[in-house]
Amino acid sequence: MDSFSIVLGVSGSIAAFRAVELASILSKEGYTVDAVLTPAATQFIKPLSFECLTHRKAYTDEMQENLLNGRPLHIELAQKAGLILLAPATANIIAEYALGLAPNLLTSLLLATVAPVWIAPAMNVHMWQHPAVQQNVQTLKQRGLNL
Repeated sequence: MDSFSIVLGVSGSIAAFRAVELASILSKEGYTVDAVLTPAATQFIKPLSFECLTHRKAYTDEMQENLLNGRPLHIELAQKAGLILLAPATANIIAEYALGLAPNLLTSLLLATVAPVWIAPAMNVHMWQHPAVQQNVQTLKQRGLNL
């Protein structure tokens, strides 16, 4: 039997370094972890860091057009996920998700999944408190997301 599958979505924040540690912990606990990095995340941390710790391919936008098991990558990852954990979640990715935008592999799979999505926001306190960010957070909470 396969282990529980978690897609770890990593957006562009200095906190991306902590996502590597999270991926390591989850993998050691027996979860299958597929890391998906936004283009901004790859400016902070490289996919190889996740691959070394999870022993699985890490995905980036450069691979968005690839197929996995004969299906579009974002669809395959979205459908096999038991959980999507977006950590760190920047104000930008929260806004894209709340508005239903899909400019990258991670946001495309977020819109294609029926799996539960948990979001761990990571930003400056003033950004977090901004009314636009709070409105986006409320939109996501109304849709049943865990923040």
